[in-house]
Amino acid sequence: MFNRDRWIEILEALNANRFRTFLTAFGVFWGILILVLLLALTNGLRNGVGKDFGDFATNSMFVWTQGTSKPYKGLPKGRYFNFKTDDAIALKQRIPELKYISPQNQLGGYQGANNVTRKEKTGAFTVNANYPEFINQQPMDITMGRFISYSDIKEKRKAVVIGIDVVKALYDKDEEIIGSYVKINGVNFMVMGVFKDPNNDGDKEESANTIYVPFTTFSQVFNYADNVSWFALTAHDNVSITEIKPRILEVLREQRSVHPEDVRAIGNFDRAEAFGRITGLFDILSFVGYFVGALVLMSGVIGISNIMLIVVKERTKEIGVRRALGASPWSVRSQILQESLVLTILSGMVGIAVAAGFIWLMNYILGQVGPVDNFSNPSVNITVIIIALVILVISGILAGLIPATRATQMKPVDALRIE
Repeated sequence: MFNRDRWIEILEALNANRFRTFLTAFGVFWGILILVLLLALTNGLRNGVGKDFGDFATNSMFVWTQGTSKPYKGLPKGRYFNFKTDDAIALKQRIPELKYISPQNQLGGYQGANNVTRKEKTGAFTVNANYPEFINQQPMDITMGRFISYSDIKEKRKAVVIGIDVVKALYDKDEEIIGSYVKINGVNFMVMGVFKDPNNDGDKEESANTIYVPFTTFSQVFNYADNVSWFALTAHDNVSITEIKPRILEVLREQRSVHPEDVRAIGNFDRAEAFGRITGLFDILSFVGYFVGALVLMSGVIGISNIMLIVVKERTKEIGVRRALGASPWSVRSQILQESLVLTILSGMVGIAVAAGFIWLMNYILGQVGPVDNFSNPSVNITVIIIALVILVISGILAGLIPATRATQMKPVDALRIE
């Protein structure tokens, strides 16, 4: 029940020595501030790294060929080889857990020699040979036209989808893009789509300077025959690509007549495994944030407990009078606990509010200066705030428990004798 006189008494007690109350509350304020900010910064790192991984399906892997390290079936050690389009068929038939199988080839590079021209304009761009499902592995926003289709693959159409930086380099403002032509190594291709990176913070330079061509067209025009430079493989959502990776490599070794124990011949990059390691690291950082914040908060709670012991000692005679007038032990104990709770919760809530202000300021600065590598949207969720509030309540009770118990253990007669 709300007791107005009790609350007035508590506020007067806290106001009696403002400087001491401030120093006492500062420990809890600083502890909760450090706790929330550490977790927000950890989440900012997690979001930044996760955004980079999010550009490509995290349950995916790349595989490519390297020189063999063991002779096999009469073939020499140190042999270099290429994947073939038949390998995609073998993977699809023997490993049904794979959702997407994308053969990949590449020509040029956006930092290399000029390989694309349009009228009098020219530029160096990365030209990738792809299948339609690649857009499900590498999300992109189609701002005009469409992406590669299976009719393009079947009919080997000389059609391309270009990044927004390709548009900026080769086209004038307000110039018609869809249906126009660009030349790749002297061969005309019709533009059927324009894409950009789906991230709101802008396009990555390499992605924006990329051109996508139907895989079959690329192979025919640039004399790649049935060769495949690498595969992008994605497992179904309920299957870990890491678990089926050994079977994938086994199939590819069989297809290319590579020794079953030759681990060097086929290179791979498992994004799911790498993402798992990064996630584990951030889980550790979150734990460290909780641990350090809890230690700092604990020091503040100990400070409050010590100060409440001093307060009880200073008010010994007052407590004796209250007890002599009939105040129950619980009444005295509850007042000390309430004072401790009020001091702890108020200082903690101020710490949470100041931390929220810092988090808003960080996000505002990030919004003004643009994206920062591996850091994005520092924040804490409501669960952290609830945990912080629970910690504050428990801390307040613990901080006042010993002083309150000590206050009720004194006999009224002994308390009244103390000068």
